[in-house]
Amino acid sequence: MNIAIIPARGGSKRIPRKNIKNFHGKPLIAYSIEAAIKSGCFDRIIVSTDDTEIAGIAQKYGAEVPFIRPKGISDDYATTLDVINHAVKFCIKNGMDLEYICCIYATAPFLLPEYLQKGLSYLQSNESLNYAFSATNFSFPIQRAIKLKNNKVEMFQPEHLNTRSQDLEEAYHDAGQFYWGKKGAFLKSLPFFAQDSVIVQLPRDRVQDIDTSEDWDFAEKLFSVINK
Repeated sequence: MNIAIIPARGGSKRIPRKNIKNFHGKPLIAYSIEAAIKSGCFDRIIVSTDDTEIAGIAQKYGAEVPFIRPKGISDDYATTLDVINHAVKFCIKNGMDLEYICCIYATAPFLLPEYLQKGLSYLQSNESLNYAFSATNFSFPIQRAIKLKNNKVEMFQPEHLNTRSQDLEEAYHDAGQFYWGKKGAFLKSLPFFAQDSVIVQLPRDRVQDIDTSEDWDFAEKLFSVINK
């Protein structure tokens, strides 16, 4: 059995009620649920939430909410792996024979079903892998990143001041959309960013964190452009 687990707590502070805030006509979480349904990858789609309003909206769009998440893993300090570990143990306890599990963030309006399908295919075709997760490449060489120290500019890697861009190693970052994994990897809380993981590379115009009001505004504009 393959399941999707969508973490969606109610206590978002920087963007209040972010997971169910209206984004181009429907609650933000609806996009993640709909992408999961359309992918055809899942036997069950479960939302892990501590909030009854979020639970009701999730069910309206086709997800299940078989439990209310405990308070101990619903605060600012709970990690994604904590939440998924709890949900996986719940499913096993309730008789589900799990094989592949996918954590899908509730804040991923740019997620497409084909990305989920590709991640699953990577795991199915390589027994040595634990995870396959969404990522994209940086648009600028990270070796030339700068910082401010006492309001003065410093390079993180000054040895690359004069290195040609084409000679610098390309870097990638987590796209914050989904993490496919095997049951054992989630139960052991193994790290995502390790040698037994692969990425599903997404185009940069399909990736946008939504953590601040500025992020939200940019995401809405990007979504409008993509979906003209």
